[in-house]
Amino acid sequence: MTYALAWPLQEAVFQMLSGDSDLMTLVSGIYDAAPQQVSDAAPEGLYVTIGDEVAEDWSTVTDEGALHTVLISVHAPRRGFSDAKQAAGKISDLLLTSTMTPSRGRVIQTRFVDARTVRAENDALRRIDLRFRVTLEDTA
Repeated sequence: MTYALAWPLQEAVFQMLSGDSDLMTLVSGIYDAAPQQVSDAAPEGLYVTIGDEVAEDWSTVTDEGALHTVLISVHAPRRGFSDAKQAAGKISDLLLTSTMTPSRGRVIQTRFVDARTVRAENDALRRIDLRFRVTLEDTA
């Protein structure tokens, strides 16, 4: 097993999401951490974070590989889930139907694991956490 595929996978996910004009009309940006705020006010508009991941061995006798479970979150700074669910649906469609091309490794399969909606900070903010399993074969 190798963890060397983690960064190329994150880059590929970022490029796929940020390169989709339909998704980018729904969200203000794609980040690997929540954007810094100049005040205590919530950010305007939806935004997406590529978050935590778990990597497991997926090697065979002849090939090195890894299974990455990736968390992608849609953050909504306003009450209601409708806009966030539209963005989450688009993200799911992109990851499951588009071809990701990491700079190292080859994506064998991408599967949807689950989604969870969360109400935070006195019921004022919304978040949808999506988890996907991406199976990668190392090509280095």
